[in-house]
Amino acid sequence: MPMPPLIRWAHGLSWVCRSEPVTGTPPRDEIILHATCVAHSGRAVLIRGASGRGKSGLALELLALGAGLVADDRTRLWLAEGCIMADAPATIRGQIEARGMGILSLPAVGPQPLALIVDLDTESTERLPPLTHADLLGQSVPLVKKADHAHFPAAVLLYLIHGTLI
Repeated sequence: MPMPPLIRWAHGLSWVCRSEPVTGTPPRDEIILHATCVAHSGRAVLIRGASGRGKSGLALELLALGAGLVADDRTRLWLAEGCIMADAPATIRGQIEARGMGILSLPAVGPQPLALIVDLDTESTERLPPLTHADLLGQSVPLVKKADHAHFPAAVLLYLIHGTLI
């Protein structure tokens, strides 16, 4: 059976959502990633990683600290005036999975400009890791790896609020 066009188009990206069949031609100006996204102060963080890595869990911690839900599990991204914008597909807008509880319905705050990527597939064990970036839609976006510290969600939120890594 042939692969649907969008799956074939994104086959090399390990974090592209493959949970639903997609038909038609891939859009040139929009992608949908298997990622969760929350925002605060007009800046969004894209939380990516394989299934079961804790994307929704980290998002729930950030939401409890005051962030707003952009998207859970699948995030739409597109470029607008040199900025990557993030939003939820209409079918899941305002919904987030809370394992052990079910699907929560929350106000949605998208679309929001992307300011940071958290990669839960790799872990940083360094006390002060070097600043890294990821290329997404032709733009360079600051990237942090998973850190197994209780303060990690707070640090991500403070980055969204105040904004820079040095």
